[in-house]
Amino acid sequence: MSVKINAVFEGGGVKAIGLAGAVTEAQRRGITFYHVAGTSSGSIIAALLAAGYTGEEMRKLIEATPFSSFLQKSWVHQFRWIGPAARVFVKKGLYSGEALETWVHQILAAKGVRTFGDLAPDQLRIIASDITQSKLMVLPDDLVQYGIDPKRFPVSKAIRMSTSIPYFFDPVMLRKRNAPLKKGEPFSSQFVYVVDGGILSNFPLWIFDREHETAEEKAIPTIGFQLVGRGENAPKQITGPISMFQALFSTMMDAHDDRYIEESSRFRTVKIPTVGVKVTDFDISKEKSEELFESGVKAAAKYFDRWSLTVYNANCAKYLRPMKV
Repeated sequence: MSVKINAVFEGGGVKAIGLAGAVTEAQRRGITFYHVAGTSSGSIIAALLAAGYTGEEMRKLIEATPFSSFLQKSWVHQFRWIGPAARVFVKKGLYSGEALETWVHQILAAKGVRTFGDLAPDQLRIIASDITQSKLMVLPDDLVQYGIDPKRFPVSKAIRMSTSIPYFFDPVMLRKRNAPLKKGEPFSSQFVYVVDGGILSNFPLWIFDREHETAEEKAIPTIGFQLVGRGENAPKQITGPISMFQALFSTMMDAHDDRYIEESSRFRTVKIPTVGVKVTDFDISKEKSEELFESGVKAAAKYFDRWSLTVYNANCAKYLRPMKV
């Protein structure tokens, strides 16, 4: 099979390992990725693809990276219960998110990608949530609304925005450079808070449903890669603020993952069982990581064994209507 596709990757915390498995299987079958998009951890997979990483390279990166290292503790965490609660009150998050941003910056820079300007136009889109103005953000496109040059914006910063689970990681403060202060207006009014895109659109399969400029681009199919299945149903042990927030947002994001897939989207969705892994299982074992990766491989194999461009186009004609941008 030699097919070029657009791909959309759902968010799901550490469960994104399964997405890497699905990518690996798709590439083995000769499938290439044209435009890619993602939310939260799905945005990491999308960005790595845009930068030129293969699924196998992603696997090696993941195996070499302890996800618990992204949870950098400050001195306030030494004070059980009170410390973490105080940090959330002041910083609005348990952890900074800087470690994740640094990691993403380094692995993208290794492929020569730092800003969106280093990629082809429209090659990568990342979903985030502007909770100050209550609106969804499609990055880098929507940055112009804030007076920011999309081409000069760091991809790693956009990913940090998209992965900032509320109260778990600090929100990213973005300054509106096209909004000069008015008389009597506080300086803080120039900033907006940006958090995890999964709050508003965890699986943005709609993002490529539009009229393309060329017939060639219009003919490129869009395939979504979705993580399905809740985490293990064992009761969550809540002993303090940290475990409470882990339980809260694991539940929130798992509800996204388990939602019903509309009939109009089933034909273009690779559904990846998450084998009991939860969003915030940052201490995931190597064995469980490998099981989830293989789950992605098997899900993609099952999907593409039955996939054909002819059937895809027939379903598009039946269910989808191109949307003007």
